[in-house]
Amino acid sequence: MILNKNKNTVFEKLAHKATAFSGTTFAFMLALTTIIVWLATGNLFDFSDTWQLVINTGTTIITFLMVFLIQRMQNKDSKAIHLKLNELVAALNGPSNRLIDVEDLSEDELDILSSYYKKLAEMAKKEKTLSTSHSIEEAVELHKIKYKSHQKNTQS
Repeated sequence: MILNKNKNTVFEKLAHKATAFSGTTFAFMLALTTIIVWLATGNLFDFSDTWQLVINTGTTIITFLMVFLIQRMQNKDSKAIHLKLNELVAALNGPSNRLIDVEDLSEDELDILSSYYKKLAEMAKKEKTLSTSHSIEEAVELHKIKYKSHQKNTQS
């Protein structure tokens, strides 16, 4: 399946440009300049409630809109990363295909899966090489074999 990269919606293009711009030095300098100009005009407006309301309203509106734009880009980036990881898991022989779309599991299911990987990490720390096991099942089976072997050696 060939994907058309030019099918971005107007909102996607706006979100991408806005989030890319907001992370630039120029954007920071523009915001800083705005604050300095606002502060400098305080004396002119006798530091009135209206003067304070201008900056409060402006920053609130910008913050409100940026939350949605940044979240949109975060969701898109997150989905792209998940798809790339799913492709890697599906393409490789070692990793379990059960990990594809793991992000759709409930919080409790993720905690259970996390505990399995903590056990795997504990077992891996006991290994001398980094590439000894590839899955939880392999690690558990290898651990059982080693444990039985160790038991036989200590009983002899």
